[in-house]
Amino acid sequence: MTYFETEEDRLREKKAIERFVSIFDGKYQKLGDHDIDYKVFDSKGTLISYVEVKGRKKNIANAYPLPVGCRKLLKLIDKRLNRVVVWACDDGIIYGELKKLKGKVLFSGRPNRSGAVNDDELMAHYDKQKAFKYIRYD
Repeated sequence: MTYFETEEDRLREKKAIERFVSIFDGKYQKLGDHDIDYKVFDSKGTLISYVEVKGRKKNIANAYPLPVGCRKLLKLIDKRLNRVVVWACDDGIIYGELKKLKGKVLFSGRPNRSGAVNDDELMAHYDKQKAFKYIRYD
C-alpha cells in the first residue's frame, strides 16, 4: 500500500485532532499505519470515540464535497464506538459522527506524487449537511 502523507500532512492532522479533543478537554492516542487514525478519550481517560482525520487543503467555506476512502470508513465502522470523521481544513475543522452522515460513493481518487490520478479507489463524498459541526482554529 502506498502512503501519501508528508510531514506537512502529519502536522495538519495533529493540529486537527488537538483542536477536536480541546472541545471536551480530551486526549488522543495515535493508532498504527494500517488502522484508522486515533482513539479518543474524555478528560477522565475513558475511551469515547475513534476518529479518522482527513486533510483538506481548502477553507471550510469551499471544502465541499468532503472525500474519504471507503476502506477507511469500513475500518472505522468496525470500531463500533462513536465513529467520527474530521476534515482538517486550512482555517479549522469540519467533523461529523459517521452514522449521521449522508453521502455518495463512487470510484474516484487523488493525484499521486507524479500527478496521475488513481481513479480505482472507492470513495465516499459528503456534501454540506446539518450533521456537520465546525470549529475554527484560533
